[in-house]
Order: sequence, then C-alpha cells, then structure tokens
Amino acid sequence: MKILLADDEESIRVTLTDDLRAAGHEVADQANAESAFERSKAELFDCLITDIRMPGFDMPDTAGLELVRRVKADHPDIAILVITGHGTFELAVEAFKSGARDIIQKPFLNEYILGKVEQIGQELRLRADYRNLRAQVEARTRFHNLIGQSKKMQEVYQVVETVAPSDFSVMIEGESGTGKELVSQAIHYNSPRKDRPMIKMSCAQFPETLLESELFGHERGAFTGAERQKIGRFEQANGGTIFIDDIDDMTLPTQVKLLRVLQEREIERLGGVRTIKVDLRVVVATKVDLHGLSREGRFREDLYYRLNVVPIKLPPLREREGDIPLLVEHFVQTHGRGRKYEISPETIMAMENYPWPGNVRELENAVARSIALAGTGNVLRKEHLIKAQPLSDPTMRAQKDTRPLREVVAESEKRHIQHVLEVTGGHKSEAARILGISRKNLWEKMREYTLE
Repeated sequence: MKILLADDEESIRVTLTDDLRAAGHEVADQANAESAFERSKAELFDCLITDIRMPGFDMPDTAGLELVRRVKADHPDIAILVITGHGTFELAVEAFKSGARDIIQKPFLNEYILGKVEQIGQELRLRADYRNLRAQVEARTRFHNLIGQSKKMQEVYQVVETVAPSDFSVMIEGESGTGKELVSQAIHYNSPRKDRPMIKMSCAQFPETLLESELFGHERGAFTGAERQKIGRFEQANGGTIFIDDIDDMTLPTQVKLLRVLQEREIERLGGVRTIKVDLRVVVATKVDLHGLSREGRFREDLYYRLNVVPIKLPPLREREGDIPLLVEHFVQTHGRGRKYEISPETIMAMENYPWPGNVRELENAVARSIALAGTGNVLRKEHLIKAQPLSDPTMRAQKDTRPLREVVAESEKRHIQHVLEVTGGHKSEAARILGISRKNLWEKMREYTLE
C-alpha cells in the first residue's frame, strides 16, 4: 500500500517507516501536519497514520485532527489510523467523528501498527476484487438486453463499443420498438460516466408548455402553478448522461435552448437569472429522419449537426436475419418465471416471415401474451404469437373497389391503428410510439375513426 505517516517524533517516524517499508509498503513521512496535507493533495494514498499533537495549522495540540478532517474530505475512501500519547474519551470521539478508523495509544509496538495496516490491506484487496468482479459482470450484462447475432446488430455493437468511452454526442435512429433506449444504456454503462447518473426522458411525453420546465427546471413563481423550485433533467444528469428520446417531437424554441447547452454547457432555469454549468453527455433518439425534417424547416439544421456527431442506425426486426429465435428464447426466460415452453419450428418460421411492424417491442408483447394464454400448458401457439393476416386477391379487389383514394387510405389507416392498439393491449402511449406519431395525433385519429 501507499502510506502517509505524519509525526513530529523522529524516532517513531524513522523506525515505523523502516518497518513499513520492510513489509513491502511505500511510505512518505512528514513531521508537520500542513506539509502532510500538501503531500496528500499531490499524491494518492491508501492509508494515513498521524499523531494528534504536532506542528501545523497554528494548532499544535490538535493539528493531527485537522489533518484527518481535511484529508478525509478530499479522499473519503482513505483509511486513517490516529496515534497519540494523550488519549481521552473526548479525543477518541472527536477522532472518530473526523474520520479515523482506529486510535492507537503511545507507546506501541511497531508490530501492532503493522497488523492494523495488514488488516486495511486485506480490506482494500477485497474491495478491489469486488470492483473487478462487478466490472466483469457489468461487461457481460451491459449488452444483455441487446439480443441478436445478425450482421446488422453486430455492427451496432461495434459502434457502441467504439464510441462509448468518448464524450461525443450520439444520435440513435430507428423505428419505434427497435431498442433505442437499450442502446443508450449500453453507451452510458460502457463509458467513464457509468457511476454517475443516467437521466432519461421522452419529448413525446410532455406538452410544449411543460417540456422546457422538465429539461431546464424552474424557479419558484416562474409561471402559474410553479409553487416551488424544480431541478430539471439537465441538472439531474450533471456529471453523467442524459438520454432524450423522440427528439423529433421537440419544438423549435426548445431546440434553440438545447443548442446552447451543447455549445456552452450551461443552462438557466425558467424564471432564473443564474447561469448553471453542466457537465454531461447527450444521447438522443429519433423515430424519423431528422435530416429530412431539417430540410423541411421543422428541425434546426445546426442542432442536427451538433447532435449527429456519432449516428447509430438501429435496424427494424424484419431486417435482423436469425435474431427472432434468440429474442423469443430471451423473452420466454424473462416472462416465463422459470417454466419451460415449447415452440414448434413451423411457428418460428411463421414468426420469421411476419413483418413485426412494432419491432422488438411487439415481439416481446406477443411472447408475453402467448405465455398468458398458454395457461397450464407448455406450448406457445402460433395463433397467440402472430395475429392472423387477412388474405385477399388485390386484383379482384381492385376490379370491384372504385371508392375515392381518400376513403381507401382512411380505411387502411384505421385498420392499422386498430391492429397496433390490439398488439399493445390498448396502451395509447405505446401505440403512438409504434405508429411514429404523437399521443395527441393518435387521440385525434381514434376520435375520427371512432376507435374509443
């Protein structure tokens, strides 16, 4: 270990330093509390051994306690042993409050100190082993929910592993239900920010009037109903990562403010005048082509290029050849509660030929529904996994159907909305995500087609 020894008694300092070095430790010794503190700021130590009475900080009777307080404030994980020839109950309480692990009365045998240091070393090794084990488990599970061995998914994994250690902005593009949030999690938990917060939000969940407050926060009285201060998502993500889903639903005025965050790394709460610095990584997701929106003037072009530093294109499930059996097995394990279920090769083949408009989310819902409908049986049936597709002869229908195009389009749209609502069990937010429209738009179409 690396040990900082602070004591103004030269005999103790010299002999204890020699014995600690003989035991294989690296030791830096100081005779003054202030110089010891400066040394602790310049180097990282595993353990501090300090006397209480010594020169320093203009308080020779308790300079060691002040050293303990200051070092512990800078390095919360450091182990501290306090040695003293003037031990009292009050002094012991103060030392423990300041962050000491143990108090050792003078005179002492160096072997006793060496034993204490060995205990600390064992704990540090166990802690390091735990961290290594945790890192190994995380390395195996970070992509656990990103199931797939298809070529297109392997390309996604490669991009994630390459860009995760950096701080570049990432734009994830893909249809609803393709797993954009899971990719954002993989980026965060493979980055140096993995121990800091990951804050998620969807622009589609909030009306325009509340979106800015949710992102930037507000001060008390900033608007009607703002009865207390609110910390926004950007501040919550400080030091970590913010994932903004459905960025294509963000209004133009909010886009201007987001651009400032990316450029200046600072925000102002609504109704506030103080500028707040933020250190965060921005990952966004979109279900539509943002470049196309920017050409139409519905998304700021300068913001698009700021966000699109690293693009990740998620393939729809219909393009992920060979992934459906793996995903089905994973979802059976997730929702089956340990029970074993069988699926015939014919059913798997039918599932691979089905287009899955709701992508992986629709597949997971289908597996969960099939397990629920299996009852006490252990076979997942095709009719529970795949909704029957009506067959018709387009030529015959075209000969008989002479309705205006508007009516045909409306009928097709109504049928598809109804199908997606059935797939999602009537969950409107989920249905809107799959359809690629806002909840308000879905509500209006449901009212128009009397789908309430």
